[in-house]
Amino acid sequence: MSVQIPETMKASVLRDVKKGLQVEEIRTPRPRTGEVLVKVRACGMCHSDLHVIHGDIAFPLPAVLGHEVSGEIVEVGPGNEHTGLEVGQNVAGAFLMPCGQCSACSEGRDDLCGPFFDLNRLKGQLYDGQTRLFGLDGEEIAQYSMGALAEYCVIPSTSVAPIPDNVDPVAAAIIGCAVLTAYGAVRRGADVRHGESVAVVATGGVGSNIIQISRAFGAKHVIAIDVADDKLEAARALGATHTINSTKEDVREKVFEYTGGRGVDVAFEALGRPETWQSALAALKDGGRMVPIGLGAGVQTADVEINRTVRRSQSIIGSYGARTRHDMPATIDLASHGIINYKDIVSQHYSLENVAEGYDLLAQGKILGRAVVDMSL
Repeated sequence: MSVQIPETMKASVLRDVKKGLQVEEIRTPRPRTGEVLVKVRACGMCHSDLHVIHGDIAFPLPAVLGHEVSGEIVEVGPGNEHTGLEVGQNVAGAFLMPCGQCSACSEGRDDLCGPFFDLNRLKGQLYDGQTRLFGLDGEEIAQYSMGALAEYCVIPSTSVAPIPDNVDPVAAAIIGCAVLTAYGAVRRGADVRHGESVAVVATGGVGSNIIQISRAFGAKHVIAIDVADDKLEAARALGATHTINSTKEDVREKVFEYTGGRGVDVAFEALGRPETWQSALAALKDGGRMVPIGLGAGVQTADVEINRTVRRSQSIIGSYGARTRHDMPATIDLASHGIINYKDIVSQHYSLENVAEGYDLLAQGKILGRAVVDMSL
């Protein structure tokens, strides 16, 4: 099967944090060894992008952001003979793109892949030390993960998984971060067990999925904590057994009321702010696990009460993502069997030209669940 691939494409490029995202015409990337080219159908809009857009996390510029994607494979690079990937497949791509070769990857710890952090997250490159994105004049453009705020993107084959026909091809974009990150936190970070109690602080795209996946893993209580009543209402619809508005109620008092005076076994923190860390820690029972997922803006710190943590044998277990090669197919399977409601989490659709408007609303906390860039618009 052959597909006509244009020489150039539209992409949302960040050149200056003061000017924000601007749509430009750049060269269409092409895959190299162990990579595929995907025609983007949709790209999710995540808080992690905001940190780069606002200059709170250092990243090379110019750059194309966008790190959770769905689309169709239109070209397969060499070295894919045993991946099962082929032109014409609908796929979803994960933000955490393991190289598959480093010591962490060889141990199955895709979430600790050295080249991903050293090359992609610091330099905007793939694993030969080069970007796949170039301006019309040959200017190098960094890519945040695969750089999916564009009509086409190159993705390492390690972080691409086919999606079945019964999975919505647009909403599937959020599987690669919002769902995958939540799955990693519940399954890998916390290892939530049947009958345990859970609190979820911040119920946006990732938090919404933590609620659903915790219920799927058999959590008895799932307490959603947020500052917005509309988000808490949405959390109940996704399976939260209790809700707390932290601007109106005392988090510790209400959590202990809901759990018979014990506190929760696991408290997830999904925003990356000192105040949400405090809420998560306040919810914990003796011997409980606090699992932070949200990335802070720049270098932030959060206070931890040392003596309480020690005397009450509480744990803080950071969870950045998941083990992509194993967990990405697992999350797609959850979606395809209706175990998680990924479609309703996608609340708003934006065209590529209007993407800056969507990120502005996200920064203001006005996006329920997850917004996506829909390339059909």
